[in-house]
Amino acid sequence: MKRRWRTGACLLLCGLLIWFLADAGEVRAAAAEGLALCGRSVIPALFPFMAASTMLVSMGFGEWASPRLAGLMSLYRLPGPAGSALLLGLAGGYPIGARTAAELHKKGLLTLDEAERLLGFCNNSNPVFLISVLGGGVFASPRAGVYLWLIHVLSALLTGFFFRGSGKTPGRQKLPRVSPCQVPSLPAAFVEGVRSACGSMVSVCGFVVFFYVLASPLAKRGGLLGAGLVGFLELFSLTPLLAADRMGFILASACAGWGGISILCQTAAVLEGSGLRLRSYAAGKAVQALLAGGLAAAVSFCLF
Repeated sequence: MKRRWRTGACLLLCGLLIWFLADAGEVRAAAAEGLALCGRSVIPALFPFMAASTMLVSMGFGEWASPRLAGLMSLYRLPGPAGSALLLGLAGGYPIGARTAAELHKKGLLTLDEAERLLGFCNNSNPVFLISVLGGGVFASPRAGVYLWLIHVLSALLTGFFFRGSGKTPGRQKLPRVSPCQVPSLPAAFVEGVRSACGSMVSVCGFVVFFYVLASPLAKRGGLLGAGLVGFLELFSLTPLLAADRMGFILASACAGWGGISILCQTAAVLEGSGLRLRSYAAGKAVQALLAGGLAAAVSFCLF
């Protein structure tokens, strides 16, 4: 089975390479547009949040948030520190929630099972993207963007109930805990946060450019089908294809909940070496996409 899978993957990659060579001009132009998109939108939107979230976790934000968010996270049978990943994921956008969950597991504040269940609903879209880019840019209505953001938050919180598990975390008391003396100084946390965020941004932008190129022929199909295929693959490439109508609103909400294959790969990049698997994350995003699309369909009657 593994050999057959490798053969299929190699044939697919060979076909992809042939396409790149045969249509080098279009591929180069699409890659240039993807790089411009990274410089114009992706890096300004994500880099400060990535650096700040890493610094927060290093300075003990998980421990600080634990008693304050314990009530909310107990609904999901998770400890209080998990709330920091949820908050940062909702505020900072993809893939900061996943990155924070991995950091919390690395610090010993979450077990492997808890971190993987948290992945199912803590990694979410940037509110700036939903309110400003989609709401203001696509639908010419910040109000529509606020609705998209509220739907996104609610769908994420509802998705978490699908990943409550049994609530049993054997061996939790054996986990190492971060004591106050282990917390680094602010300069050390700052340097580590910026350095780590720089490395992550290289990976994120690489995925954005690559999938922007892959999405370019799908975008030429036009219509709802073309937009849906692009949204399934890459979220940023979807924005110029959306119509400012009810179906566009529903599609925008569902695709923001899913995030795209590109976000899946970006999440895999920030989870590398953490020991966390993507299975729960992918399942969670599929559930959230369905919930976000359904909620948007109900709300759209009030907007369009």
